[in-house]
Amino acid sequence: MIDGRPVVLVTGASGFIGRHLAPALMEEGWLVRRVVRSGSSGDGDVLVQTIDGETDWTAALRDVDAVVHLAARVHHPESDQESHLYQSVNRDGTLQLARSAARAGVTHFVYMSTILVNGSRTDEHGPFRETDAPSPKGPYPISKAEAELGLAAIARSSNLNVTIVRPPLVYGPSVLGNFRRLLAVIRIGLPLPFLAIKNRRAFVAIDNLISFIVRRLGHPDEALEVFLIADDEQVSTPEFARRIAKACGGRARLFPLPKSALYLFFKITGRPQFGDSLLGSMEIDTSKAQSTGWKPIVGLDAGLEFAVRGSKGARNEPGTIVGERQPNMSGN
Repeated sequence: MIDGRPVVLVTGASGFIGRHLAPALMEEGWLVRRVVRSGSSGDGDVLVQTIDGETDWTAALRDVDAVVHLAARVHHPESDQESHLYQSVNRDGTLQLARSAARAGVTHFVYMSTILVNGSRTDEHGPFRETDAPSPKGPYPISKAEAELGLAAIARSSNLNVTIVRPPLVYGPSVLGNFRRLLAVIRIGLPLPFLAIKNRRAFVAIDNLISFIVRRLGHPDEALEVFLIADDEQVSTPEFARRIAKACGGRARLFPLPKSALYLFFKITGRPQFGDSLLGSMEIDTSKAQSTGWKPIVGLDAGLEFAVRGSKGARNEPGTIVGERQPNMSGN
């Protein structure tokens, strides 16, 4: 604490989630120490160029009561080199920060993971739950799952309480990634071949995710807890497109194509993961999170209207490094 006020260290503070989280925490009375990679830093900000297994967090963690770890490497092309970087940043960097936090006397560590730790689809599974055996596919979710395992070990061997949050696609103003691409296509009126898709997918508005993190920071009650977070409404891909179009003040132009043709198209174009992301189901059971007293504070339509208003004129920039999180259609 500093002057009687609790201090929270937020990594990835310049990213999409971090930009929304910091002011919400300040409204709740927290002193926010932002970790940023580059650019001008404000009072109390900490510049950290690289997050990996060797990062020295000593100065950053001084007087800190809680940590929210958002920074991650996400959505880069798969290769041996990229797999190594995912492990270095997402696993080794996370565990180095958590071990340092435990040594510094930090009491609570909130880790932003991804629903992809559970798996990529629920078509033959039923809604994902916290009790499911992890089934990550690909270097990004595998690196997050391995970080979760390491955090569990640290929580067992120290006084650090750990909360792991696994969100699906997070949408809101100026979000990048596939939500941005879908919004752009709908805005200019291009037809989308999704009319015949019958699935159910979970999403989470940025306000709902932020409200859970803020509440959780004030109510740490177990050494290790995992929570799945999503909006109350879980809708099909074509319905999601319709609701985005409604938020834009128009109508989605949808036509049917067989799933098999769409899967083949994504495979030929080198993006087979889009098949699961757009065509398969991803349902989430949020009953554990809601049993804590938390409930989504905005509905799907209100969340999309907020996202659309705030996304006008924003650029869609490719690639992500530490400190920026770009949710995609398969999860966060």
